[in-house]
Amino acid sequence: MLDYRAVADAVAAEIASGKLPAGARLQPQRAFAYQRGIAVSTASRVYAELVRRGLVVGEVGRGTFVRTPDRLQSTRISEIADAPIDLQLATSGSLEQAALMAPAFESLANPAVLLGAMDALGPFGPKGAGAIVSHYLGHDHWTPRPDGILFAGGGRQAIACVMAALCKPGDRIGVEPLTYPSIIRMAARLGLQLVALEVDDDGVDVAALARAHRAKPLDAIYIQPTIHNPLGFSMSHARRTALAEVLEETGIFCIEDAAFAFLSDVAPLAAYAPAQVIYVNSMQKRLGPGIGVGFVVAPPSAKDRIAAVMRAGGWMASSLSMRLVLSLISDGTAGRVASLKRKDAGDRQLLTARILDRAPPPAGSNAFYVWLELPEAWNAEAFVSAAALQGVAITPAGVFGAIPGRAPNAVRVAISAPPLKELERGLHVIRSLLASVPGDAEIE
Repeated sequence: MLDYRAVADAVAAEIASGKLPAGARLQPQRAFAYQRGIAVSTASRVYAELVRRGLVVGEVGRGTFVRTPDRLQSTRISEIADAPIDLQLATSGSLEQAALMAPAFESLANPAVLLGAMDALGPFGPKGAGAIVSHYLGHDHWTPRPDGILFAGGGRQAIACVMAALCKPGDRIGVEPLTYPSIIRMAARLGLQLVALEVDDDGVDVAALARAHRAKPLDAIYIQPTIHNPLGFSMSHARRTALAEVLEETGIFCIEDAAFAFLSDVAPLAAYAPAQVIYVNSMQKRLGPGIGVGFVVAPPSAKDRIAAVMRAGGWMASSLSMRLVLSLISDGTAGRVASLKRKDAGDRQLLTARILDRAPPPAGSNAFYVWLELPEAWNAEAFVSAAALQGVAITPAGVFGAIPGRAPNAVRVAISAPPLKELERGLHVIRSLLASVPGDAEIE
């Protein structure tokens, strides 16, 4: 009897050689089984093994496709892409922004200041840090308690600490069907089961959330209510109010990821249900990816658990980073830099709408990315590969899929990182591909 792994090895070799190129659609399992002379059940195991190895991706209702090679895959969200025009990374920076920040670094040249900035810190940061950050994060309708703010070594560390504090292996955590890719990896590491929550154009369907919890209790949920990544929407006031009521009724903790919230004026979900929402933010999008400070605003019932996880894992922010961030916040520089990023993002959204012939974005749509549903002729992996062949790196929807094989036929195009001339060239490539079919793009 032929071992399914040997068949998977043979298909893997065809992918490596280019005989099965990125974006190629595999045969239906029954046809594959007939061609290879194996049982349909064996073919099913072969396809599952190829998915496990990351070589193919299944798209419900469309089939199984060869994935884009790892060197072009956007699972490396935090790394520099290989393609010349990087439309994968949702970051923003400029010399103008760096010039605003430079004086804060100069202050560290003083030996006495530098010595003090190298002290060890705990989860709650140096004295006075909570009050400074509370004012900075505050909104007209919400001011976080200074004694409830913890400081991690970045946004991902902050989220990981909260997840580890709230959940144990085997617990169920609700997420949007398309979510921050690091959450998928964190959940796998922590042994958590991701439960895809039903959503509509306004975010999580509150009634569906309540039903899912009644059917089998959720231990927590993780969502991005403001400038969702990758979709870019923000929940309405009415939806936030309704969600807050369900959280309070059920006692479910909600992890609110506000990494991109500085691009919007809406009040955080934490303002609606402060006892049930754990608010997470960082300076990495606001200032730059290398600024390793993340914030956790936790209610009294959860903050000590989160602090214990931070101490155990050594995931606190460094004293040097804290000194820099507190200085940039206190003198107003952080706010000015964020304002520059916000205006730039809005301008880039308008440019993108013009080049891709899309409707102008609503006022306040300052996301660092756009979401493109693809025409029927394309599948996401083939489109990403075709763009890469023309020197443009973009992200297939599958990277964001909480449940394998359930992502729509779409791509995320990050528009915030490259210089404007490069962005224009990259967008024109994408526009040309959207108007073509895979054969015209020389995929095969």
